[in-house]
Amino acid sequence: MKINKTILVGILFIIIACVIFISNILNPIIHPITHLFLMGSSKGKDIIFFGLMGVLLISTQIFKDFNIDSKKYLKITLIIGSITLISGILLEVIFRYQMGIGLNTIFMTMGKSISSTSILHTHLLKSIFGEAITNLIGPFIGSEINTGVGLYQYIPGVAKIIIILLPITLLTLLLAIRNRRFVQTFLLSFFGCCLLIGALDGGLFSTPAITGICGVFLIERNGICIEQIVDYIIKRENVCDRCKIIPPFKNKTDLIKVLIKRYLPYIVAALIIILRFSIAVIGANTDYYEVEVVNPADNIELNDFPIKNVTHDGNKTVYIVDSNYNEMELLNDLKKPLNNRCDYYTVSWNTFSYLEPDHPITNLYYSLKN
Repeated sequence: MKINKTILVGILFIIIACVIFISNILNPIIHPITHLFLMGSSKGKDIIFFGLMGVLLISTQIFKDFNIDSKKYLKITLIIGSITLISGILLEVIFRYQMGIGLNTIFMTMGKSISSTSILHTHLLKSIFGEAITNLIGPFIGSEINTGVGLYQYIPGVAKIIIILLPITLLTLLLAIRNRRFVQTFLLSFFGCCLLIGALDGGLFSTPAITGICGVFLIERNGICIEQIVDYIIKRENVCDRCKIIPPFKNKTDLIKVLIKRYLPYIVAALIIILRFSIAVIGANTDYYEVEVVNPADNIELNDFPIKNVTHDGNKTVYIVDSNYNEMELLNDLKKPLNNRCDYYTVSWNTFSYLEPDHPITNLYYSLKN
């Protein structure tokens, strides 16, 4: 195996992953970049991203003469990756049915690991991976890395079957990136990493998942064209006819087929984003927050919160909180008084709390609601 630019780039990524793992020196440089496609970049996701990128790039140069149909495995990766993302959302539905909690709530665990999960951003599969990693190298994992193990005790048994799809997706991805030129190899490795990270941390509606699945779809449909466009930019080589924005067509039917084939990845991305925001809007409770605390301690103090009403139902205490509170701030502020003072709590979500009261979208929502 000869050392070439692909291997060198792969080694560089692995070195970056190691540096991030043992120190925070690169965080000010890395976080602003990875934040754009990893949806709130964290140290754990950064380590996985750079380490996995390095492994994927180096793997393409091992046994290069091994004959394999990379196009077929790319399609298989696309199919299994899609199934994994959809299964992650279905797992959230099963989890909520078993726990007896609403679909439009954020579930928060307390204790040794504070973890959250929701249909809009699931961490159930992450908790299985976190449990495995903690058992292997627990003492070496920094406190700033959230492994999500707090959720592990609550996950449905079927989750341990669904997570098997992740290593299968990784295996097919390793085969799919073989026998390609550097541009396609790098882009497919990037999108593949985003897909795996998104499936593990965030689910179908997360930024890395959407970037990953649509990026893999894009390479499957237009990989050669993208490669030749890059060649044109760098080397000024001519772009083939089929890489033109709208290639020659015989009739309207032919044009529609060409447009669907070329732009379907973007259509899929738009549909997922629309579905994500539709669920967030439909499930939003703009009148108040419902905070349900399970098995609360006797000495819980929530006097600093704008609580409108408190009710007790068996082992649960339900707090009605003023809707003017920002959703993320409420989740974070509740951690301190409730940590180690309850088993878990849920909070109904309010997507509009992130917008200004007079924001056009907020006004449109209230006008339609009324």
